[in-house]
Amino acid sequence: MTTAPLRLTWVQPEDLIGHELRQLALEGHDVSAVESRWRAAGGHPAPERAGASNSPAPELRTVAIQLMQELAELSRTPPPLSARPACEAIRTKFGSGGPGAQPQVSGRGGVGEAKNPPTHLHRLHASWLGRAAGCLLGKPVEKLPLEGIRKLARAADNWPIRTWFTEQGVPQDLLHTYPWNKRSAKTSLAENITGMPEDDDLNYPLLNLRLLQRHGKSFTTTDVAKLWLDELPAGRTFTAERVAYRNLLDGIEPPHTARHRNPFREWIGALIRADVHGWTNPGQPLRAAEQARRDARLTHTGNGIHGAEFIAAVLSEAATGADVHRSIEAGLTAVPPDAQLHRAITHARRLAATTADFDDVVDELHRVHAAHHWVHVIPNTAAITAALTHADGDFTHSITRAVSAGWDTDSNGATAGSVAGLIAGRPDRIPAHWTAPLRNHLSTTVAGFDGTGFDTLAQLTLREAERS
Repeated sequence: MTTAPLRLTWVQPEDLIGHELRQLALEGHDVSAVESRWRAAGGHPAPERAGASNSPAPELRTVAIQLMQELAELSRTPPPLSARPACEAIRTKFGSGGPGAQPQVSGRGGVGEAKNPPTHLHRLHASWLGRAAGCLLGKPVEKLPLEGIRKLARAADNWPIRTWFTEQGVPQDLLHTYPWNKRSAKTSLAENITGMPEDDDLNYPLLNLRLLQRHGKSFTTTDVAKLWLDELPAGRTFTAERVAYRNLLDGIEPPHTARHRNPFREWIGALIRADVHGWTNPGQPLRAAEQARRDARLTHTGNGIHGAEFIAAVLSEAATGADVHRSIEAGLTAVPPDAQLHRAITHARRLAATTADFDDVVDELHRVHAAHHWVHVIPNTAAITAALTHADGDFTHSITRAVSAGWDTDSNGATAGSVAGLIAGRPDRIPAHWTAPLRNHLSTTVAGFDGTGFDTLAQLTLREAERS
């Protein structure tokens, strides 16, 4: 009896090489010769949606490893100055934004001002809840193409999205064409929600809370690595985090863990780990960004790090009571002006600020960023920025727009919810139909946190914010 080969996601060389070819091309390298040799050997493109190919090809592993080594050598050589990566070519009728491009708007989305300014504890509580609600909203449609998300929501009379996804009223043939995320449907459809289920978008804030409890704000990247090995099950990691974890077990030390055979180094993973760094540095966006950078260097480079810096700085500013537009502006100060991500953010801001129909915003973003994988940091940060800008501080519109933009729906919903929660300022300013199903209960495999309430997490986070 023969045993089928193990389908291990995000680390098999024969699946990694397609992603590495794409990443290097986006960075401006000419990879055509290596790509031709890979295809001539029978190699396949990178899996578009999943973490591994449907048909394992271990016979190609030796060739893949050899070519990955050649690509590693190529990556150490700067691309020609004339190279213009696809993500830099943002040419639309809206331009690319720039200083002064953002119009002056109210910033509170109709929430109104409180008689007494909320404390940071209340903001943190609302932000934890917002992160959970936005993540949960996006979970059932993660990995689905934009067309599928729109059709499923319309079939349930929920487009534009205004509430949780549901299977009720959705035709079975449509569910066959666009199936819910198989890991999430049992816990994240409206009819199934009983608290916040485990998700890496919540696991990483928990880990970073533990990181600060152990090491304070002066932690090192090596401290992050040691914490992961102690507390994070390898099976709970994905993309760049899984590759870096493997590299640690191979004896490779940070920051080399971020680059060695890691084609996911500019994907969204570091961004989803950034919240605690922003929450614990209110009003200090550059300090928050620097803290996020030390974390991100374990797994990411370039735009992958800049995404974490941006979100940490946005959250830091939002924690002061700033409106969403001032918060995004503060986030941009943490990203180098010549970075591809900076240009994508400024473009998304102006597009969202000058376009009435958010579907039109999303269609344009998908056209501009078509070259990127659905988990890459550039299109996802653009989607988060556009959603927050277009929602103008309104909580429901922030998370529903972020999820309706597609790509990494649960991560984008989580980050938009975190920012919008801070801006709301208090848990009772978030509509109850988003918070009540959470039941103040978070499930996780991160030791010591399973079943913890979001009110308790806010108190623990405040304690770390007040430590020097």
